[in-house]
Amino acid sequence: METLVLYCKSYKNDVLRAKTLAESIQRFNADRLPFYISVPASDIALFEEHLNGLPCTLLRDEDILLANPRHSIDLMHEMPGGLLQQVVKSEFWRLEISRNYLMLDSDAYFIRPFLLEDFMFDDDTPYTVMHEGKDILDFAARRGMRKIRDNYTEARNQGKAYFNRLGRNYNFGPIPTICSSLVWKMLAERYAEPINKSFADLIREYPNEMIWYGEALLHYAPIRLMPIEPLFKVFHYKEQYQESQGLDETEKTIAENYLGIIKQSNWDFSLDFVSRKKRLWNSLWIRR
Repeated sequence: METLVLYCKSYKNDVLRAKTLAESIQRFNADRLPFYISVPASDIALFEEHLNGLPCTLLRDEDILLANPRHSIDLMHEMPGGLLQQVVKSEFWRLEISRNYLMLDSDAYFIRPFLLEDFMFDDDTPYTVMHEGKDILDFAARRGMRKIRDNYTEARNQGKAYFNRLGRNYNFGPIPTICSSLVWKMLAERYAEPINKSFADLIREYPNEMIWYGEALLHYAPIRLMPIEPLFKVFHYKEQYQESQGLDETEKTIAENYLGIIKQSNWDFSLDFVSRKKRLWNSLWIRR
């Protein structure tokens, strides 16, 4: 079993983003960490065409879902895509490919070389993305977007409540984040299964996979906690990207502190495989 692999859950409209991500991994993957992408079975041929020659292994979402005996293949049709992708990403550990994995989204790409040691403190301990979210909260304050702060606080208070935790609110993202199979296994065996629930049930009830992960880590402590700031510079909103350009930030300057960049696909439509209707930032935030 590998110590750590790279893993991305994707689908057909993100195939060009996944190609950009795979190309960046081909360029910067100094330790040649294995890279896996999972997509619905119906999208496999499309991804094989566009990712031909790039260093990645394609998996079927269906195989990941069915690795949990509590899940049915009907989830592929019953769950909204935004929820289903959270379930698939969080169940990758069940394939027993690796003890840890870097959970990536298709709209990420690396901008400088990376090593195993960027993600692992030692052979047994992955770093945990865990901070107070002040970057996005500062942006919300500058823009007068009070709804962002309110939703941020409400979501984290709810996550803490599932584990009766008091204290500060933590952000365990944004993705990419490093996931330990031990944490997911503990969440399943100690929390979900005793109340006869699958991970799909948990996501339906509270759709935030990384808060489930982070709060379970704090509650059960199956691994040593070694917190780090976000690995990638994430532009959640077009306005953030515009601010960055106004400050003359470039990939070279961003690479001083980050391994990569994400221009979230909820506003950056440039790599859509099929054109989508554009939405306002506030409706996007409420939907998330």
